[in-house]
Amino acid sequence: MKLRTGDKVKVITGKDKGKISTVLKVLPSKNKVIVEDVNKVKKHVKPGQVSEEGGIIEIEKPIDASNVMYYEESEKAVTRIGFKFEDGKKVRISKKTGKVLKSKED
Repeated sequence: MKLRTGDKVKVITGKDKGKISTVLKVLPSKNKVIVEDVNKVKKHVKPGQVSEEGGIIEIEKPIDASNVMYYEESEKAVTRIGFKFEDGKKVRISKKTGKVLKSKED
């Protein structure tokens, strides 16, 4: 999967189409990502050890990785991601500009 935690992405389809936000979590086995403030649902929670009060909470549910694209802030546009070897290391590059992409994990 080419997306990583902390990447800026733009939702390209679905009810939140057009939103630009940050990837909170990547689920590569399911090919899904959890994006901040996207695909929010209300969940009814019983009182228990996890939440003492219970009630209705809002959480972000995963969306398919194909429904988001990497958003390049310098270009103010979306781009595809590719890979390239530099100095013996595999790095992510922007297909539009050819620049090496940095992530919070690096």
